[in-house]
Amino acid sequence: MGRVSERRDESAERSPNPRRFGVLRSWKTAPYLIGSGTAMMGDNIEHVITYWVLWQEFESPALVGFQLISHWLPFLLLSVYAGSLAERFDCRRLIQIGQVMFMFVSLCWGILFLTDSLQLWQACVLLVIHGLAGCLWGPAEQMMLHDFVEREELPSAVRMNATFRSLGILFGPVVGSALLLAFGPTWGIFINIVFYLPLTIFLMRTPFTGHTRSGGVRTARTTLVQSLKVLAEVRHNKSIIGMLLLAALASMTIGAVLQTAMPVFGDILTGPGGDSDFTYGLLLFALGAGGVLGGFFLEATGWVRPTPAAAAVAAAGLGASSVVFAFTSHLWLALSVLVLAGVCKITAEATEMAIIQLEAPSEIRGRVIGSYATFGPGMQTFSGVTVGVLGTIATIPQAVTIGGTVLAVGAIGIGAYAVTGRGR
Repeated sequence: MGRVSERRDESAERSPNPRRFGVLRSWKTAPYLIGSGTAMMGDNIEHVITYWVLWQEFESPALVGFQLISHWLPFLLLSVYAGSLAERFDCRRLIQIGQVMFMFVSLCWGILFLTDSLQLWQACVLLVIHGLAGCLWGPAEQMMLHDFVEREELPSAVRMNATFRSLGILFGPVVGSALLLAFGPTWGIFINIVFYLPLTIFLMRTPFTGHTRSGGVRTARTTLVQSLKVLAEVRHNKSIIGMLLLAALASMTIGAVLQTAMPVFGDILTGPGGDSDFTYGLLLFALGAGGVLGGFFLEATGWVRPTPAAAAVAAAGLGASSVVFAFTSHLWLALSVLVLAGVCKITAEATEMAIIQLEAPSEIRGRVIGSYATFGPGMQTFSGVTVGVLGTIATIPQAVTIGGTVLAVGAIGIGAYAVTGRGR
C-alpha cells in the first residue's frame, strides 16, 4: 500500500494540471516573486522621482528622449549576451549584481540631490547604468524560475512572476509620488534603496542557482557576436520564432505607445471643467490594473494554455482593444477597454515567455530568453519613433489606431505561422 500511495503522489506531482496558485503557497517561490515585485516597484519609484527632478533642473526635451533610449537600448543590444552570462554563471549572483547597481544608482542620485551638484553628464551616466542593471537582471531572473518549479508548473511561475512585476509597475508611480510629496526627492530616493533589498537578501538564502535542473553551468565562453547566432540554432522551431516575432510586433506598434500617448487621451476624455491630470491618472491605473487582475484571473481559472495560438489571440486582442480605446469618446468605456488591454497584454507576454522557457534547449536557454528580451522590451526603443512619425503625419489617436490594427492583423498571421508545421 505504501508503494501504491507513493506512486499516486508522484503521479499527482507530475499532473499536467498543477494546483492553482501553487507557486505562491511554496516558501521556495513566494519570496522570490514578492521580491521581484518590490524590486520592480523600486525601479518605477526611481523613474517617478528622478524624471521629475531632471525636468525641474534641466527642462530638456532631449533629456526626456534620452531617458527612454537609455532604458530600452541596453535590452535591444545586450540582452542576448546577458542571457549568455546567465548560462555561464550563478544566476543568483547576476541578479544581485543588478540589484546592487540599482541601489548604487539611487544612492548616487540621493547624494547629488543632497549636495545640489547634479550635472547633465552625471544624469546621463546614471540613466545608462540603470538601463544596464535591468538588462542584466532579466534573463537571469527567468532562468531562476526554471529551477524553482517542475516543468508542469513553469507556465504558472512565469505568469505569477509577470503578475507581481505588473504589481510593481502599477503601484511604483503611486508610492513614488507619495515619497516625493512626503519626504521630497532627496530622502525619497534614499528610501527607494530599501525596495531592492528583499530580493537581494532572499537570493543569499536560496539554494537554487538557475542551473540546478539543467545539470550545471555552461563553461564555454561566448562573445557578444557569437551570442547573437542563437537565432540560427532555433530557426526551425516555429513556436520560438513566432513568439519572438509577436513580441517584436507588439513592442513596435503598441509597446510603450499607450503610456506615452496617455496625456493626449487624458485631454480628449476630460469633460468641460474636468481635471485632465486626474483623467490621465485613471487611464494609467486602468491599464496597469488590467495586467494585475488578468494575471490573477488566468492563474485562478487555468483557462489559457501555453500555446502559440493563445499568445497570438491575446496579442490580437491587445491590438483590437487599443483601436477601440483610440476611437471612444466616453471615459467609462475607455477605462473598461484599457482594463481589457491590460489583461490581453499580460496574457500574451506570460504565454510567450512560457513557450520560450518550455521550448528552448537547456544548453542555450539563457540566450533564447535574452533574444525574447531583445525582441520584446528592446524593440520598445523604436515605439517612440513609431508614434512620433505616425502622430506627425496624422493625430495621436490615429497613430494608436494604425498601430493597434497592424498588431491585430499581424498577430493572427504570426499565430498561423507558429501553429502550422511546428518543429524543433
